[in-house]
Amino acid sequence: MRERPVIEKAAAWLYGRHAVEAALANPARHCRRLVALRETAAEAEALLRGARARRPRAGVEVIERRALEKMLPHGAVHQGLALVAEPLAAVDLDTLLATAPTPGTTQTVVALDQVTDPHNVGAILRSAAAFGTLAVIVPEHGAPSITGALAKAASGALERVPLLRVANLARALEKLKAAGFWSLGLDEQAERTIAELDLPERIVVVLGAEGPGLRRLTRENCDFLARLPTRSAMASLNVSNAAAVTLYAVTQRPRR
Repeated sequence: MRERPVIEKAAAWLYGRHAVEAALANPARHCRRLVALRETAAEAEALLRGARARRPRAGVEVIERRALEKMLPHGAVHQGLALVAEPLAAVDLDTLLATAPTPGTTQTVVALDQVTDPHNVGAILRSAAAFGTLAVIVPEHGAPSITGALAKAASGALERVPLLRVANLARALEKLKAAGFWSLGLDEQAERTIAELDLPERIVVVLGAEGPGLRRLTRENCDFLARLPTRSAMASLNVSNAAAVTLYAVTQRPRR
């Protein structure tokens, strides 16, 4: 059964050079408002001239730093640039699978089980883009909304890697399995390391929340469980760091 994609409904502020530049370069974006400080106005104008997104009608609005900081969350590292953009169109899992490359090449998907910190999700998106991941999948409940903080941490990767929200993560893993993907769950208590596994071409890297890890049903839907070979002095990594290391290990492994 085809599941309807879960849609982000509200326009949101994106801020920071990489996030703003990537959004303006994305033809799938509809941008409503671009603001800059006096010292970054020329940069904003240059980005707007090269924009492939649907541009804000007002062009670049130059405002004072205090006014900009009132618009954004406290402590936002905006680098003098901020953009109001409509959410990207939601992508559903069936569409992703229908457009995925044919087998014969390394293909990875990341699934996050109750990872709630937007900075972690953004950093994982950045690693996913770096290693050519097809998508990052999160459950509808328990995952952060797409905020400026998430986009800033993603450093432009939000425009390059689809972030799919699914109603049921276990069901999504089953659908991926039916399409030929094997699920690799990261578990610091697993007997084997990633290097000891004979991995297929299509892999879903499944990561749980820091502390509780993978939930039981998610774990049961994994074909492999593996750990990173960390030393006892620092047995576990931040989930975004673990994602980066795992994606590197998976994409560099020879396939069977």
